[in-house]
Amino acid sequence: MSEEEETEQAQAEEENATLEDQVVQSEDSGSEEENDASTEAEGTQADSADELKKQIEALEKERDDYKDKWMRSVADFQNLRKRSIQEKQEAFDYGNASLLKDLLESLDNFDRTVEAAATATDAKSIADGVTMINKSLVSMLENKYNLVAYGAVGDAFDPDIHEAIGRSEEQVEEPTVKAVYLKGYKLKDRVIRHAKVMVALPPESGN
Repeated sequence: MSEEEETEQAQAEEENATLEDQVVQSEDSGSEEENDASTEAEGTQADSADELKKQIEALEKERDDYKDKWMRSVADFQNLRKRSIQEKQEAFDYGNASLLKDLLESLDNFDRTVEAAATATDAKSIADGVTMINKSLVSMLENKYNLVAYGAVGDAFDPDIHEAIGRSEEQVEEPTVKAVYLKGYKLKDRVIRHAKVMVALPPESGN
């Protein structure tokens, strides 16, 4: 082999070595890029997992807060219901306490009148005492509780407020209260007891 051929062969081998080095470098570079891409993907997945975990924790906390508020609301409602029932029961049990307290003075006066009657020699003084108690009691009921008595002889008969327990024909132009057996009472505008009366009817109404 000539010197020239040896030189050409050496150059060809050198070029082949250079090409092999470039291929190896290219493979190494690709491997590094793949590794970098893989690492980046793993980092992205980790970030996504952390974000999902945070969202789940936030939702669980929100759920627990709503549950706590709901339980508090239920407890408050139950307590309010119990208080309402208790207040209604107390109003039912003690609703008449004010009226009864006001009646105690009249009861005390009746007690004193009864004691005085045991040794009294003057019946008029006892009657006057009872009359005084009656006026005081009626005044208290009318002024403080709006309880009004009604029913008097000569009133026009009204079936809405009077209860006729008897009747007779009289020379009257319209049905009229002839006698009152039991007074009626109104609480403000509402009748709480009808007056029991005898009614006088015109002659033609009695046929």
